[in-house]
Amino acid sequence: QVQLVESGGGLVQAGGSLRLSCTTSGGAFSRYALGWFLQAPGKDREWIASITASGDSMNFAVSVKGRFIISRDNAANTMYLRMSSLKPEDTAVYYCAPVQAYSVNTPVWPNSWGQGTQVTVSS
Repeated sequence: QVQLVESGGGLVQAGGSLRLSCTTSGGAFSRYALGWFLQAPGKDREWIASITASGDSMNFAVSVKGRFIISRDNAANTMYLRMSSLKPEDTAVYYCAPVQAYSVNTPVWPNSWGQGTQVTVSS
């Protein structure tokens, strides 16, 4: 498994921006398509964005399309999520995980998650 660590969350006002990072100290980072997921209070974890192993293709959930940008730097073993025009409903814990190459909203290891990073958007 690839162990990923999320960072960059915080408190931001509605309309603001944040950049999340997802990194690993282990190998094999560049072999995997990666995704971002969020879990809002009292709700199930949901997929919001994915990027292929090479970084040449991205997919987004309707809820974030046009506001969030996903990117990765394989040389630095890091993936990013640039979030703009944030809304209070974006408040959640954000997680990153390897995703299946042909089902980009499905984690490779659905029972293995990091600590996540909290994003809170105030109105």
